[in-house]
Amino acid sequence: MSTETRWWWVRHAPVAGVDGVIYGANDVDCDVSDKVRFKALAKALPEGAVWVTSHLSRAIKTAQAVADAGLDFPQPAIEENLGEQNFGDWQGLSWDEMRKKDMDAYEFFWADPTRTRPPGGESFADQIKRTGDVMGRLTIKHQGRDIVAIAHGGTIRAALSIALKLEPEQGMALRIDTLSISVIEHVEDGLLRGAGGVWRVCGVNQPVLVDRRTSP
Repeated sequence: MSTETRWWWVRHAPVAGVDGVIYGANDVDCDVSDKVRFKALAKALPEGAVWVTSHLSRAIKTAQAVADAGLDFPQPAIEENLGEQNFGDWQGLSWDEMRKKDMDAYEFFWADPTRTRPPGGESFADQIKRTGDVMGRLTIKHQGRDIVAIAHGGTIRAALSIALKLEPEQGMALRIDTLSISVIEHVEDGLLRGAGGVWRVCGVNQPVLVDRRTSP
């Protein structure tokens, strides 16, 4: 068995109708109409992989669109802890509305935005922890396999923060576009044999290559 477990992180399709607001863990819809891009994504992702998604419909719908584009894979497992950061009472609000709702909480949050929890919500540091719990468990369960995870911008930044041993402030600075691919590997052998292995990063925010000239 290979001692390398490769995670293929894909951010869900673009969301619709939420410009200017923080939707976070709200279950908002996404646009999967770009069939050409999904066909390219289906070709770029590995065959025979383990598939997981978050519990939010935009991740599940994106996975189904990849299947519809021609990549055959089993029903993805649902992992709620791969969901987007929960902004609690602020979800569905614009930044101006957040400030007006509770100026003190707003200013307190921005004093340390990656470690402070919004009212009723969780911090990015919290999201890193729960994402890492899933990564550790599934890496052990599926050692040596490819794992495709359809998730969210915050979740993928969290995964990369773990792989690169970044502080939350550094991880939050990573850009993750919709339908991009980020790849990390967990290696069990080498110098760290018997010590839990090591993560390495193979690609971040990689777009799928699309040639629309040959599209029907």
